[in-house]
Amino acid sequence: MSLTLTVLGTASPHPAPGRPCSGYLLSAPGAEVWVDAGPGSFAELQRHTDPAGLGAIWISHLHADHTADLLSAFYAFAYGGLTPPAPVPVYAPKGCAERLAGFLGRPDPGSLAGVFAFHTLRDGHTARHGELLLGSRALVHDVPAYGLRAQAGGRVLAYSGDTGPCPALIDTARDADLFLCEADIDAHREGEQVHLTPEDAGAAARAAGARSLLITHTGPTLTPAAATARAAAAFGGPTRTAREGAVHRV
Repeated sequence: MSLTLTVLGTASPHPAPGRPCSGYLLSAPGAEVWVDAGPGSFAELQRHTDPAGLGAIWISHLHADHTADLLSAFYAFAYGGLTPPAPVPVYAPKGCAERLAGFLGRPDPGSLAGVFAFHTLRDGHTARHGELLLGSRALVHDVPAYGLRAQAGGRVLAYSGDTGPCPALIDTARDADLFLCEADIDAHREGEQVHLTPEDAGAAARAAGARSLLITHTGPTLTPAAATARAAAAFGGPTRTAREGAVHRV
């Protein structure tokens, strides 16, 4: 198969024993891309590939449960012997370089350029690595956030990142072979729609015509099994739970 997803972490909003926060490895001929860098996911990444060979890193939004292991990766690349042959492209919302430089105590984000090459995401941004085409869509969250539509060999994987219900989420997942979608909350608070319930995830998959649904980023008010069952009922199609270490051939 030409497009593969390896689950590195699924937890929200903090890592748990054996369960890192959001992180995924996308593989296609000529490219491997680390999608979201939640705490704990860099260690899991090393189980499956040499991080020095990554084609790119793609970050959905700048909350710590999706970005904190960029710090681990920087130390590995700069000081830990996992030196990439060239700076690794990092596709992320505006401000990512400045935030990482602040953690490192570096006033100039340009000082990271020997390790990372930052590219600012925007709605409609695309990038190609090997046979893998990455497309980004602006979604609804309490910070700038993007969904991912990855294509290779005629296969499509869609990823929600963190989002509330919105038309752009359905567009991101349109006719996807696999829709990796958060189901973070049990119910919406009044006036707040910055995450998805399981029913929201299932409804989005159904409206998009996705072929299968993979539930991830289940928050502390839900169990992954319960969230998956509820999403499956709303979707009406093949629905699974994302689990650390699982490999899905799209």
